[in-house]
Amino acid sequence: MEAYLDNSATTAPCPQAIEAVHRALAPVWGNPSSLHRAGLEAEHLLQESREALAAKLGCGPGEITFTSGGTEANNLALFGAAMAQKRKGRRIVTSAVEHSSIAESAAELANRGFEVVYLNVDGDGRVPEQELTRLINRDTILVSLMAVNNEVGAIQPIDAIRRTVRFAGSPALIHCDAVQAFGKLPLSPQRMGVDLLTVSSHKVHGPKGAGALYVRGGVKLQPIMFGGSQENKLRPGTEALPAIAGFAAAVRALPDYPVTHAHVTGLRDRLVQGLRTMEGVKINSPADALPYLTNISLPGLQSETMLNFLSEREVYVSSGSACAKGKKSRVLRAMGLSDADIAGALRISLSRFTTWEEIDAFLFALNEARLNLARK
Repeated sequence: MEAYLDNSATTAPCPQAIEAVHRALAPVWGNPSSLHRAGLEAEHLLQESREALAAKLGCGPGEITFTSGGTEANNLALFGAAMAQKRKGRRIVTSAVEHSSIAESAAELANRGFEVVYLNVDGDGRVPEQELTRLINRDTILVSLMAVNNEVGAIQPIDAIRRTVRFAGSPALIHCDAVQAFGKLPLSPQRMGVDLLTVSSHKVHGPKGAGALYVRGGVKLQPIMFGGSQENKLRPGTEALPAIAGFAAAVRALPDYPVTHAHVTGLRDRLVQGLRTMEGVKINSPADALPYLTNISLPGLQSETMLNFLSEREVYVSSGSACAKGKKSRVLRAMGLSDADIAGALRISLSRFTTWEEIDAFLFALNEARLNLARK
């Protein structure tokens, strides 16, 4: 049987999202900026979509800016905040284990004269709170930390950032990349104390091509694109309404957190129990990681070889972030793992639609890989 366990890379669109995409292609195919009936129908659908996402995040519709995905939203957050805040200071604080869209944006900001400093992580991939105190100072204008690490599932101390910023007397805006957390943990930007928050459609069973940046009311960002008045001039250009409508439908279809969390935790526990029976398998994710994501290593075996072996048996996992395209993991390196552990790493990521049979199929295929590939 096919076992798809690469949901941190992308998820299968849910039926509600597919139906919404079709509706936005026909009959509601107008341009939301047009003033005739077709345009007004599209504008109404766009506003309904904005309200759906805002309701899920507990914020106002005007605080939602739609983008093409998480990468664009992260770029808008970092460059928009840094340029808007540059007269207040030059320091940007982020972590050593961020998604490449944050890491590469931060590197480019360093090239432009900003001081970028990196929070270290412990052996579980988590930023210790004392690291925040060490690096956030009065010159800090932006702090960007992901809610959940996309490779090992470590949950970061986002709620500690606001009090650290206040204690330091810093003017910093706080950004959270919540792409891996959205739909899997209860999220409220207000309760989290963040000014900016990134979410993505295709991680929650919506279509690719849509994401959003929450921008707290009153926060000013400098646009990084120009050419239209859409999305409060922060993201000009005709909105990708089919993708946005599908995103909103997927958000509306998200079940209550306790039910889904219990189901996925049970799947994760079954996975871990099976992994612990296999000699030579090392679990890299912390015990309190988000249950949707488990990172393991088989030292002595190569990730690519194992991926090919599993794929031939219709079992699909990854060796790390899909955006890294096979590069050695910065996350595992920052956690202090050995070269052998990094070279033999696999990421297994679940969704609310994952079945017990898929877990068992993976465990069977992995054990086959472990026994057969070790002989070669």
